[in-house]
Amino acid sequence: MIEVVSPFDPVTQAQLRAVRPRGVWRSRRLRWEFPLEAALALRNLLGGRFRIDPELAEWMAWLEQPLPPLPPHRALVAAAQLEQPFSDGRRLFPHQRLAARWLLARRGGLLAHAMGLGKTLSALAAARAMVRLAACRIAVVAPAGLHAHWRQESMALGLELELISWGRLPTSLPPAGTVLIVDEAHYAQNLSAVRTQSLLRLARHPRLRSIWLLTGTPMKNGRPSQLFPLLAAIGHPLGRDQQGFEQRYCQGHWRQVGGRQRWQASGAERLEELQDLTRPLLLYRRKQDCLDLPPKRREFHPVELSASQARGFEHLLQGKVDHYRRRAALGIVRPDAEALAMLTALRQIGAQYKLPAAEELVAGLLRRQQAVVVFTAFLAAAERLQERLGGALLTGRLKPAERQGQVDLFQGGHTSLLIATFGTGGLGFNLGRAAHVVLLERPWTPGDAEQAEDRCHRIGMGGPLTSHWLQLGVADQLVDDLIASKAGRVALLLEGRQTSLRRTRLPALVQTLIKTWASGAPAQGEPDQ
Repeated sequence: MIEVVSPFDPVTQAQLRAVRPRGVWRSRRLRWEFPLEAALALRNLLGGRFRIDPELAEWMAWLEQPLPPLPPHRALVAAAQLEQPFSDGRRLFPHQRLAARWLLARRGGLLAHAMGLGKTLSALAAARAMVRLAACRIAVVAPAGLHAHWRQESMALGLELELISWGRLPTSLPPAGTVLIVDEAHYAQNLSAVRTQSLLRLARHPRLRSIWLLTGTPMKNGRPSQLFPLLAAIGHPLGRDQQGFEQRYCQGHWRQVGGRQRWQASGAERLEELQDLTRPLLLYRRKQDCLDLPPKRREFHPVELSASQARGFEHLLQGKVDHYRRRAALGIVRPDAEALAMLTALRQIGAQYKLPAAEELVAGLLRRQQAVVVFTAFLAAAERLQERLGGALLTGRLKPAERQGQVDLFQGGHTSLLIATFGTGGLGFNLGRAAHVVLLERPWTPGDAEQAEDRCHRIGMGGPLTSHWLQLGVADQLVDDLIASKAGRVALLLEGRQTSLRRTRLPALVQTLIKTWASGAPAQGEPDQ
């Protein structure tokens, strides 16, 4: 946005109201906000009377000297040579060729293919055509741990990339023109985050040729509000008015909280309409629509505790609760967040008590010569399992350059076991050698759970995949129910599938958990079915 700040002057105010595209008067900040498209009109109106920020002046100069138009779409598709094999002998699958053609037809697009469908190669094949016919440079925004993967894939297409980490987004682009590919685009789902604001700034840069967002989880937590920043980045009309979007699709409303009015927009509604309106700039495909992959099935493993273990579990949990209450009394933590603190403690302690069952399960699979990947949310649990079972360990303690080495050990057959945390191992790596994936617990969001499984269920896998979910009592069942509730929203938005949406909110689920735990039924060793 362009901000216009000045002392009140009725003549200037009237002139600003007449500028097109329209601006918005922000009364609390005492300034106008205009979209970038109004830049030249504002300069012609105010340039002689107002100081213009030097960077904005540079952008205005670029707007007056736009980049040459792109060649026709058919010429770009021909230059992409989508039917030709790469230097390493691989060929694009039909759904990848379709995705590349789709991207070349759009300045901004959101490629939301399910994990494992090869979004990286699709985007690079499309970018290669832009380099050949429009002399563009290619910049890729990706987590640092995935830079080696992008570099390796680009070599197969003979491309040079500028790799940018999410933590170091640039403030500007060079004058020649850039194709910006944004991997793991769901990193920019929080409008208040610095990296989201930095990405949106690049998305509006006058020297940007195209911006293509890649993510298998565009609505990661089942909330349409998370989709808004991505729509804004690709220039979708729905991305122009945040409050209007949230009022219509996120149950946005003002609510009295602690004597102050606060905006709430965590709901979901009119998802069928939203799916229809986003379809032109959002391409989603499921694996079963594109590939004949071996099947994936889930098995649930209830973990039972002995009477002494159950008493130990409750003792540790009560200690966590007492510690929290002491800190709340001292004003260190919020007293009204005890329910969530208890749930977090339940999951942490539960991970410890599930380790023997996980160890027994994994050891049995390894004795049958099966390749296994284990995911957990907790670093301590991952390290303890690796101490007992060996194998490769993939966690955030490894430097980004070292993480691919652990994956290569597993994929190359040097070890049949890889133990990873969700935040590191569930991100961008190809673990297709695995025949079994074990989830010690599930993350809060359905996107993370699905993404972890699909690191293994992807192109190149050698056989069926079995996903083992360990469940210890009501805490795990609560999270699994929460995942199912959010997954219904995601399916409705991306696939248009009519699902039975269970609008169960986390506070209600937590209260149910507290009542169940306080009453002692079911016991920790007796999961309620």
